[in-house]
Amino acid sequence: MPTKAQEEFVPPPATHITSISFTMLTGGIIILHATLDNFKDSLNFVLDTGSGGISLDSATCDYLALPKKLSDKTVRGIAGMKQVEFTYNHSLHLTGLTVDNLDFHINDYEILTSAYGIRIDGIIGYSFLRRFIVMVNYDIMTLEVFTPGTFKYPRGGYLLRPQFTTLPMQPVTVRDNTLVNGKFYFDTGAGLCMLLNAEMVQDSSLLKSKKKIYPTEAEGLGGKKAMNLTVIKEVRVGPYKFRNVPVYIFDDEFNVTAYPVLGGLIGNDILRRFNVILNYPEQQIYIRPNKHYTDSFDYSYTGLGMYLINGAITVTEIMAHSPAEEAGFQVGDVVIGVENDLSGNIQSYKTLLQNARTKVKVLVSRNGELIIVPIKVRSIY
Repeated sequence: MPTKAQEEFVPPPATHITSISFTMLTGGIIILHATLDNFKDSLNFVLDTGSGGISLDSATCDYLALPKKLSDKTVRGIAGMKQVEFTYNHSLHLTGLTVDNLDFHINDYEILTSAYGIRIDGIIGYSFLRRFIVMVNYDIMTLEVFTPGTFKYPRGGYLLRPQFTTLPMQPVTVRDNTLVNGKFYFDTGAGLCMLLNAEMVQDSSLLKSKKKIYPTEAEGLGGKKAMNLTVIKEVRVGPYKFRNVPVYIFDDEFNVTAYPVLGGLIGNDILRRFNVILNYPEQQIYIRPNKHYTDSFDYSYTGLGMYLINGAITVTEIMAHSPAEEAGFQVGDVVIGVENDLSGNIQSYKTLLQNARTKVKVLVSRNGELIIVPIKVRSIY
């Protein structure tokens, strides 16, 4: 009969530190507001489990006149890689919590600021998350932060045990023409459902049967990246299954996913359907379905790339044979309004353009003339 020790050492219970409200952008991107050191300016940070550290935007670093030092470290993303500078030994102040002794690497997040329409001052990743247990509640948009320790997970969810380096790598099953079991980065900083490595898709014959593939692009470290967009039949995370899921396929030229070790990443447009507990100290992630669990996926496709440039929402890309090209958009068009929304909010405009199989009126300024451009939003499913 197996024996069990009568005594064992257990860590003290995790204790609650603070509740922090957050805002959410398109695709479920989490924005936290914080200040740095003794500066009073409020800064916007993305909470990103796909970041192996913590970082500041280069323009923000210059604005605050922080000392910088070139390092021998290189960071890479979907659109590039670069040797980075660091600024050392800073304190980050969130609601009810100060985190000291943080070394920020410095990146250029101008493309993210342009895409989201709000200033992105930095990204909060592993350097923060490794110190705490963090509960992300998408129902009421708050973070609950706890000290490391014994933690009782709520009922009704599922405990994931991803492999950890600095980034969590979670087993996920994807199915279409074939079934593929692979590991994928768990990435709250990605405003999409899944990003699949093109080599993995080809080698596994996942999409061997004829599929509708749509050219598009996404933003990441290094700038914009051309990708393809399609729908796969099923994605399974733990016991939870999602049917007919939009996915992006990309050529991983900078080896972000280290294929065949990983097949890509699972992003926040799936993860936001759960309330998530990130327990990095114990290398555990707990997911529990929330009120967004049954939300419809976004199947819309316009082929229209627009960014906030010098205060104007500007058309920068038009995909060939896309609804945007068919509608007659031109690069350089300034978007003034969408339908009856004249707010100048790029997030609102992008949301209005997510209504697949509808015709949407877009008011643009072209060469000083106001023009209404109707666009028929295509469905990828």
